[in-house]
Amino acid sequence: MAELSTLYDTDYSTWAKRHVELLRARRFAEMDIEHLLDELSDMSKSERRELASRLLILIAHLLKWEYQYPILSERWREFDGRSWRVTITEQRKQLAVLLRQSPGLKSALDETIMAAYPDAVDLASKERRVPVETFPPSCPYPAEQLLSDDFYPGSTAMILD
Repeated sequence: MAELSTLYDTDYSTWAKRHVELLRARRFAEMDIEHLLDELSDMSKSERRELASRLLILIAHLLKWEYQYPILSERWREFDGRSWRVTITEQRKQLAVLLRQSPGLKSALDETIMAAYPDAVDLASKERRVPVETFPPSCPYPAEQLLSDDFYPGSTAMILD
């Protein structure tokens, strides 16, 4: 065990490969349990941070789409929201990949949406200089809508190339 603990600090890749071998051989007593627990805990935290970050960006762009797209497209005929659509599409794809690779995150989806929403409102408000009060007090989009490729809020939803 002391050897594995030292290996963790000096050659992480070899440490990880050695643990795969030990797990396959069911030699649990030889494992560096403390560092393994730290790694597993950090992996979960990292995935949750990525989920929250992607939801924040997605929600902010959907809010901009719903609350600012109609105004901007009326003012400037050339404004078609293309960059917002690109961001929305990219975030949805990245979320789909993340949830496929880490299906356990699905159980944290609603909670993460609620936690990310105030920051998404703040971001949308600051980017477009719109009062925070413009937006609903809680997220108006359920998880199914957020993750649906076909959902764009408001009457401008069908203006997709």
